[in-house]
Amino acid sequence: MKPLQGDVWKRRGLNLLWSASALAEVANPGEVVSLRQFFGMIGRWPADLPSNDEDTLVVAGLDGCIDLLSPTDAEAWLENELRPGLVHFQEEYGLDAALVFWLPNGRQRIRMNRATDAYSWVCAAPNSNEQLPIGRILWGGAEQDARRILDLNTPNQDPDGTAWIGLHHPRLS
Repeated sequence: MKPLQGDVWKRRGLNLLWSASALAEVANPGEVVSLRQFFGMIGRWPADLPSNDEDTLVVAGLDGCIDLLSPTDAEAWLENELRPGLVHFQEEYGLDAALVFWLPNGRQRIRMNRATDAYSWVCAAPNSNEQLPIGRILWGGAEQDARRILDLNTPNQDPDGTAWIGLHHPRLS
């Protein structure tokens, strides 16, 4: 597990974020778009993104969509619907913008296998004994490039502790 040094996540890459205070640093509530709006933007990306001096797009609702599907259907949806949208975003903005998925319960739902650095999503009830390989799906297997976003204002910078507020991946492969 590798911590991210600095705040580059606010300006580039794909990010999963669960800290309300960190979210407030990059977006006002009115700037956050729904997952439906995100899908509507594909192929019609705005020249200026709504947040963080036009460098960031914050999307809410991913967790709800995953939770409404069976684990098998959620995995297929993430691979076949969401991931192509992430690739389109990256093709449009390159390394000049950040895509942030707001996951309020992400800290409790994302797990890492320490032996492989693989990240997974703990499914919601009644499937809470199952996990989705979210890192493999979203990052195309390049999980070793993922970094833990740490709250720089937290005194204890332990990447497993309360300072861990999200995940950052610099570029999809």
